[in-house]
Amino acid sequence: MRPPALATLGLLLVGLLLLPGEAAQKPTPCQSCRQLVDKFNQGMVDTAKKNFGGGNTAWEEKSLSKYEFSEVRLLEIVEGLCGSSDFECNRLLEEQEELLEAWWLRLKKEHPDLFEWFCVRTLKVCCSPGTYGPDCRECQGGSARPCSGNGRCSGDGSREGDGACQCHPGYRGALCSDCVDGYFSSLRNETHSVCTACDESCKTCTGPTNRDCAQCEAGWAREDGACVECDPTCVGCTGKGPGQCKECVPGYTKESGQCADVDECALPGKACARTGENCYNTPGSFVCVCPDGFEETEDACVPAQPAGREVTEEDPARPPAREDL
Repeated sequence: MRPPALATLGLLLVGLLLLPGEAAQKPTPCQSCRQLVDKFNQGMVDTAKKNFGGGNTAWEEKSLSKYEFSEVRLLEIVEGLCGSSDFECNRLLEEQEELLEAWWLRLKKEHPDLFEWFCVRTLKVCCSPGTYGPDCRECQGGSARPCSGNGRCSGDGSREGDGACQCHPGYRGALCSDCVDGYFSSLRNETHSVCTACDESCKTCTGPTNRDCAQCEAGWAREDGACVECDPTCVGCTGKGPGQCKECVPGYTKESGQCADVDECALPGKACARTGENCYNTPGSFVCVCPDGFEETEDACVPAQPAGREVTEEDPARPPAREDL
């Protein structure tokens, strides 16, 4: 049932010509086995009741029964398993086709789960879901609901990993049953633990609203039993609004009890470093810009020159030196 030796040689050459980047992405033995089984199962779906539907129900059922477990159908499935450039799939099929044929012809009814029989029990390259490692041990929390259902077991379903829980966002702990800051426990019993996000105003909380905060998030303050957002001009606050700031952000200063913008352009010290620059105040800061018709140099604004014109000392268009005026 397999291609001749020349075709097999060609597949080997394809593998030798793989680029380094492609070789680095080589699937694990379990991934290769799972992919082959998935394609085999899809082949069974694609060939189910193939070429039937002519109207003679009794004849079709009799013929279909023969075709369902026939070598003809097996061959049709196998021929569609691997693409010509899929080296790993072809290699695995080349090595294990007799096992697949034995399962199809003699073991299918006794072991209907091809993945479990082929990849887990026979080739021993995978584990059943909820187990991991060389000996397929149970994941943390048990194979039925690893990591309390709130995380991923390292190596789950493979012969790799250490079984440690990698928790989903919002969960922590060895079994992913505890909540991180910013989440609260909305359900917890002997079998389930559910963590739900706090209101955005809470760093820690006991419920879903801004009144359930145990501690306010940075930029929020407690007022009348709820965490309210501080004014953007505040560094810490005792309530809502610019008049409740503990301190002001840079570029603002306390005036009449509120954080007000500092006009840097009006300060005694020169805000703009270049000679000839114009200063423009902005909320919390300022900008320095050369006037129209001038361009920036390292230390001054100088008259802009027409495009393509190079000024020389003798150029009559050059402005006269101050001493010549």
